[in-house]
Amino acid sequence: MARRLPPMNTLRAFEAAGRLLSFTRAAEELHVTQAAISHQIKNLETSIGVRLFRRLNRALLMTEAGQRYLPAVRDALDALGDATNGLTRTDESGVLMISTLPSFAATWLVPRLTKFRTVHPEIDILISASDEIVDLVRDDLDMGIRYGSGTYAGLRSDRLLGEEQFIVCNPRLVNDGLYPLREPDDLRYHTLLHDEAFTDWQRWLGEMGVSGANAARGPTFNHSNVVIEAAIDGQGVALARSAIAAAALADGRLVKPFDISVPLAPAYYVVSPWENAERAKVVIFRDWLLAEAAAGK
Repeated sequence: MARRLPPMNTLRAFEAAGRLLSFTRAAEELHVTQAAISHQIKNLETSIGVRLFRRLNRALLMTEAGQRYLPAVRDALDALGDATNGLTRTDESGVLMISTLPSFAATWLVPRLTKFRTVHPEIDILISASDEIVDLVRDDLDMGIRYGSGTYAGLRSDRLLGEEQFIVCNPRLVNDGLYPLREPDDLRYHTLLHDEAFTDWQRWLGEMGVSGANAARGPTFNHSNVVIEAAIDGQGVALARSAIAAAALADGRLVKPFDISVPLAPAYYVVSPWENAERAKVVIFRDWLLAEAAAGK
């Protein structure tokens, strides 16, 4: 059997006017005009076929029917409000599932999550790290961090971080007793570490005028964070991207032997399906990510 329910606005107007016994004060509370309240009450009375108020010259009184109806309407509105608030609170806590690249997760995101948990212990972050571009909707993921152009069909996209590329190495190599790394030409005496997806030593060596170095030699790794770990370990010299190398540079595990950097066109973007973009947990984490990136810490 279909429920016979008056329009919600008429019920809100009736509850406020009945509780306050004033159309004027009800209008102020609901941020509408007195005429709007009067119109809503008239619509409600017409809809249910019962008179709810007596309008006197200087007073507003409720009919007996109105007095019986008011507690039920108030309880129903309270129950609806409580249920809505409960849904909102639930959406501000629990598990938030995020897709990102393994290298970015290991070197930039994961080291910062302790700070996020400190301010938002109610949200548990689940990271799905993959080199593949996953379908967030199909895989039931709340959001992702992608590296690219920033244009992704069906997704809200917020620019998180731009990047530069530069040479990094263990501090020991700069002062190596036999072949100190003081100028670009010294690279020919050192092992070059290769990132399978992002390294272009041939171009770098050419632009720096380095001769005698074999750009094709040296170990190759399929993840940028593994290249960084090899450089930290002193196994050679790496071409690093700023977001991936930032933590190791900040704590002195790596250094930049030369003051040469090249901006990269791709950047990191926080993305989420449009239907999820304004969910409380997504907004909380997106805002925190953007603040972290802006702080540059």
